Amino acid sequence: MRTIAVMTSGGDAPGMNAAIRAVVRVGLDKGLRVKGVQRGYKGLINGEIFDMNRSAVAEIIQKGGTILKTASCDEFRTQEARERSANVLRLFGIDGLVVIGGDGAFAGASLLSKLGVAAVAIPGTIDNDLGYTDYTIGFDTALNTVIEAINKLRDTANSHNRVSIVEVMGRGCGEIALYGGLAGGAESILIPEKDFDKNEICKKIFQGKSRGKLHHLVLVAEGVCDTNELAREIEEITGVETRTTILGHIQRGGNPSAFDRILASRMGERAVELLMEGKTSSAVGIKNGEIIDIDIDEALSMPRIFNEKIYNMMRILSS
Repeated sequence: MRTIAVMTSGGDAPGMNAAIRAVVRVGLDKGLRVKGVQRGYKGLINGEIFDMNRSAVAEIIQKGGTILKTASCDEFRTQEARERSANVLRLFGIDGLVVIGGDGAFAGASLLSKLGVAAVAIPGTIDNDLGYTDYTIGFDTALNTVIEAINKLRDTANSHNRVSIVEVMGRGCGEIALYGGLAGGAESILIPEKDFDKNEICKKIFQGKSRGKLHHLVLVAEGVCDTNELAREIEEITGVETRTTILGHIQRGGNPSAFDRILASRMGERAVELLMEGKTSSAVGIKNGEIIDIDIDEALSMPRIFNEKIYNMMRILSS
């Protein structure tokens, strides 16, 4: 192992830069040459590769987004594109590749490993939807962004005695809504893992109003329902003014939290160590506070276990 490369793929997540920084500086410390791949798999196919030194990652640990940029790449789905990517890596003398991203990035790394590329994947996605690891890079920061927005919306909801519906990211996984709802004191959360009853929400609004409650917060994971239509129906049934806020991509931005910076640094270090140990098709993760690694395909096959205990606790605390 003489030369390694690092890239980011899929949706950006706060903390990706901290992971890049760790890969570069740990690699250099171990005597490796380190290169960066720009714009994910699309850049890999096109040979957008450059040398990285310690200065290239100076002052980036606190920055959101990714200095290597990212892009979607349908072309990589073809065998021809994957073989071209493997050849590009060989052309640049790259012996090992670190890929930072979500399940799509992991799948790409697995496919490259089957073509003889030593590849290690680091989980970078705000959705926290990879079942093999307790946390993914970016989740904690996104959660704090949601809490900040909820706190501000609560002020105006209290002032107007409104129902406030907040839509957060997580089309197939309700982690952001679940933990955001718990930490933000939401009265109702709607997530893809659980069916919801609109009438139950309205009942809670009436019950809260009878106790003198000035507002009602509903946190919704995207894709569960049409939030604007839900707001219209709730207002029609309860007579309480109801407004919707869609947080959208604001959840992906911002300075990463201390937790995400530390997690990304630890994972980046382990990724380099795995490559130097001769391992490939490995996914780095964290379990019970300890950094782990397992086979990428095994990581992708593990479903995210929904935390029923947290969900039930949230229901009790919000009643």
